[in-house]
Amino acid sequence: MAVFVALGAFLMTLAGGWTAQRVTDRRHLVLGLAGGLMLGVVGLDLLPEALEAAGEEVFGVPAALLLFVAGFLLAHLVERLLAARQAAHGGEETEADGRAPEVGLTAAAAMVGHSAMDGVAIGAAFQVGGGMGTAVALAVVAHDFADGFNTYTITSLYGNARRRALAMLFADAAAPVVGAASTAFVTIPEGLLGGYLGLFGGVLLYLAAAEILPEAHHEHPARSTLLCTVAGAAFIWLVVGLAG
Repeated sequence: MAVFVALGAFLMTLAGGWTAQRVTDRRHLVLGLAGGLMLGVVGLDLLPEALEAAGEEVFGVPAALLLFVAGFLLAHLVERLLAARQAAHGGEETEADGRAPEVGLTAAAAMVGHSAMDGVAIGAAFQVGGGMGTAVALAVVAHDFADGFNTYTITSLYGNARRRALAMLFADAAAPVVGAASTAFVTIPEGLLGGYLGLFGGVLLYLAAAEILPEAHHEHPARSTLLCTVAGAAFIWLVVGLAG
């Protein structure tokens, strides 16, 4: 049952990526929406789950929040190191604005890992009971549209070819199915899962705040771009509210 439900996440992820491809003539709106979706996913979905799953404190601070900050700093460090390496080699694979394609691939790979964890969550919830499984599945399927949208957008934003962006999109779409199937053999400790969600949330917030949203407003500081960002965050709030 869990694998069957995860197929819905597979289709929804592809739909999100397809949408991101089709609106390239409104790139600033795409990026504005992606930034809002990522902000909503981090603040309204990932962090609450991380704090609940890994709520123990380390020197007075919840472990999930420490890992959240670590994820933000890690994303910043990786981007700077990769950009410096590309500059040292003449920038053959770097876009004119200095972005390193590897950063986009790394971020997309992290989203693939997150989607696999979504599948694990579906499988684990169905082990608890049908009602719990259905609620978790609805939340995952709904927000996987945003995952597909963001995976394609991030990979493309950093100068990767379309075929690479599509490859990461398909990997992101397949990940929930693989994750759901794995629950028949593996059980992930709740604390470890919460720590991962905190770390991944920090990475996503860095990409949204430091890269995607500034790029969205760079050439088109329009009110419509801001509205797309607000709409993206509001959509995730709606998804979380309906799932709750």
